[in-house]
Amino acid sequence: KIDYNVLSVLSGIAQSAYKMCGDIRLLSNLKEVEEPFSKTQIGSSAMAYKRNPMRSERVCSLARYVMGLPNAAANTHANQWFERTLDDSAIRRIYLPEGFLAVDVILNLLSNIGDGLHVWPAVIKARVMSELPFMSTEVILMECVKKGGDRQELHEAIRVHSMDAGAVVKGEGKPNDLMERIAKDPMFKAVHDDLDRLIDPVLFVGRAPEQVDEFITEEVNPVIEANKALLNVESVDDVNV
Repeated sequence: KIDYNVLSVLSGIAQSAYKMCGDIRLLSNLKEVEEPFSKTQIGSSAMAYKRNPMRSERVCSLARYVMGLPNAAANTHANQWFERTLDDSAIRRIYLPEGFLAVDVILNLLSNIGDGLHVWPAVIKARVMSELPFMSTEVILMECVKKGGDRQELHEAIRVHSMDAGAVVKGEGKPNDLMERIAKDPMFKAVHDDLDRLIDPVLFVGRAPEQVDEFITEEVNPVIEANKALLNVESVDDVNV
């Protein structure tokens, strides 16, 4: 049972690593984020232009293996007859050392990824602004209602405009023109002079900036401070891609 508890901790680390690197892989596809990439690194043996997130792919591969190890320990524990049988010996010699070795590699890869992660704000902004008109429709609707508009009529108008704008984006590959449609519709005259303010991304992030600052201050910094001696230890491991 101790093996299961230990491997569950390692599995928890692997789960978080997989989530992080899975997101990096998805964001890399959108060109919003890229993991470190050396000048001579080959991103794909077939397609020279590619910059595959090879470190993150390796983390996900190893993490998937580690996440399955607690199940082996659970079965070993459950199948012990009476005091103990020796059918646990061989498998324990595999999943215990390999679990720690795999997580050690995962953590080294995460350190390497985090140290050289690239974020492309301009690409992120362009993607946000392409979707923001749809997200802002509720704010526009409520502002018009506050100024005397009929909610049901406004809702139907926004629905029609949104469907038409979406069809242009998906069917013709053109930019999202929802705001232009609303700006030309007399039904939304009450907010025509205020549209730029109503689609400001800051209006849609809530307390996210404060929550990030609080998390770093209250959770991350104390852990870093408590382990600052370990951060000064020079790593002898290397990451090859």
